[in-house]
Amino acid sequence: MRHLLSTGDLSRDEATLVLDTAAELAQVGDRSVKKLPTLRGRTVVNLFYEDSTRTRTSFELAAKRLSADVINFSAKGSSVSKGESLKDTALTLQAMGADGVVIRHSASGAAHRLANWVDGSVLNAGDGTHEHPTQALLDAFTMRSRLGRLEGLRVAVVGDILHSRVARSNVLLLTTLGAHVTLVAPPTLLPVSVHTWPCEVSYDLDAVLPKTDVVMMLRVQAERMKESFFPSTREYSRNYGLDGERLARMPEDAIVMHPGPMVRGMEISAEVADSPRCTVTEQVANGVSLRMAVLYLLLGGS
Repeated sequence: MRHLLSTGDLSRDEATLVLDTAAELAQVGDRSVKKLPTLRGRTVVNLFYEDSTRTRTSFELAAKRLSADVINFSAKGSSVSKGESLKDTALTLQAMGADGVVIRHSASGAAHRLANWVDGSVLNAGDGTHEHPTQALLDAFTMRSRLGRLEGLRVAVVGDILHSRVARSNVLLLTTLGAHVTLVAPPTLLPVSVHTWPCEVSYDLDAVLPKTDVVMMLRVQAERMKESFFPSTREYSRNYGLDGERLARMPEDAIVMHPGPMVRGMEISAEVADSPRCTVTEQVANGVSLRMAVLYLLLGGS
């Protein structure tokens, strides 16, 4: 494996190797000295064309825990804002000898293009509404550590599927790992191509919840919407929001996930967000271990 561009590229064995490696590296986080010398002398560039505090910080922390040198390259206030193309930026990074480039970009496919222009490994940290593979991997890792397995798990992904790179990456990865995924959303928030995805689709959250082990709530991405996709926030919450009452209809050991940032009171109530069955802070902690595992496997740690 040279790049991580899509979860669809991972075989079951490769995906399991990443999760197992993350489980081993998670133990480093429990030690007083959290650093490993594994990637000393390697350079990782964080190339973020879109804001993302959570993902960028997580990748930075992961690289530093493996003793890599980290360069944060924010596209705002750089040559990029002066009109430099992705290709020119790539050639600059190439000249600097970057071993790994973590890219987040608003254009779907940007990570794939970058992979053709640099010798180092490219890690897709979110491209447009296309994919976000490390998020799906950390989600799978969280499910496995909470519920003990992925094979046969019933996972519902709820909300703005249309604008979600997290949804697509999760469907591909979880299916590969033997889970069953159902997307739940109003018809206006589903992609046209959704019938080609390896999952089921439902418009009825209440019908799906009682037979669900994991419910993953997605934020409605208002910033990506040009027109109105649903009548009102209140109407949306009533049909697709997860509150205490709905949580009570789920199996007792079922968990609630959210890639963050959460909009409390819209897709998730404060009561559910703060419940011990909600794994949001755990997902963030697991994200560091998971991204350490990906960097370790791609950049050839010994």
